[in-house]
Amino acid sequence: MAPLEPWEKVFIARDEFLATAHGQMACTYCHGGQQSPEMETAHTGLVADPSAKGETCATCHGDQTAHFEKSLHVSLAGYWDRLDARSAPEHKKTLEKMFGNHCASCHTSCGDCHISQPGSVGGGFIAGHVVQKTPSMSRNCTACHGSRVGNEYLGKNEEIPGDVHFRQGRMNCVSCHGGSDMHNSEAACTQCHDTSQAVFQVTNRYSGAQSPACESCHETVGKQGDAVTQHVIHGNKLACQVCHSVSYMSCDGCHVAISQKTGKPFFKTERSYMSFFIGLNPQPNYHRPYQYVVLRHVPAAPTSYQYYGENLLPNFDALPTWTYATPHNIQRKTPQNASCNACHGNDKIFLTADKVKPEELQANQPVIVPEVPPAIGTP
Repeated sequence: MAPLEPWEKVFIARDEFLATAHGQMACTYCHGGQQSPEMETAHTGLVADPSAKGETCATCHGDQTAHFEKSLHVSLAGYWDRLDARSAPEHKKTLEKMFGNHCASCHTSCGDCHISQPGSVGGGFIAGHVVQKTPSMSRNCTACHGSRVGNEYLGKNEEIPGDVHFRQGRMNCVSCHGGSDMHNSEAACTQCHDTSQAVFQVTNRYSGAQSPACESCHETVGKQGDAVTQHVIHGNKLACQVCHSVSYMSCDGCHVAISQKTGKPFFKTERSYMSFFIGLNPQPNYHRPYQYVVLRHVPAAPTSYQYYGENLLPNFDALPTWTYATPHNIQRKTPQNASCNACHGNDKIFLTADKVKPEELQANQPVIVPEVPPAIGTP
């Protein structure tokens, strides 16, 4: 996605904008400032991004912004869930500085999805300030989730076809990830739980009910009458991706620092590579009872933040570096579901100890497969 020219970032498509409900409101209603033909006066007290905290949008869109602060896109709680587990309380302040420089740009506001491109990719209006009810898959969703999710889903990885939902169904991101889930990360949980309880906390996308779940559309899978015998046999033993995903991107060891030339923060990963590994489920629960899931290596290393201080992740081994993954490259037919023994007895696709870096063995004990399921006879 090419960066926008400066004038394109602020251009307002006058006729199109004025024809919308937002175009009937005075600019000062959202942006503050003062109504004046003089630029200096008009810009006094101007709020450049009125949606940054959700308060301005809440004036009219109360239902959508009611859970603004709890949305994972806003709070980035998933990042801190991992940082807190691997670090220690005495390093919190230092890591907050690091987080502000390198991670906080992933925070999204209402405008980042409905008016402009996210700031992390340069910002700029999508349609001359016209508010889009449905975010653009390419200019909003995959602008941030591009290197992995976007490339997988759209088939941009060499020799790997795009996700079947895109290729054959022409489905976009919001076909599965609806507005209620985006606006409220606890939406799926409130169906069964009282989220006001102090013990209830959604910290990452795998900590609650699956939303969306494959069964949301494929309602008969694994149930009585399912014509696919393998669905019935494996039931809740395997996550759907174990049989229906293909190779996806993994990354090693991200390191962050401040450039000595520009003074700007940057990050650099050790390497990125295509992989496909099945491992043990690191957090089995009622909603995800699977024994086996697909694992992806995350770009974490004990020295990731050493620019900001020594040994900032003293409990690095508290979490695996090979983590539960749900790749967006689903196929009906895959190498591992071609036959029983394409999976059973095939140690190449299971995450065994010999495939893990020696320094990461301890961290990955919860997901390493100690013994590959043996090959079986011809059905």
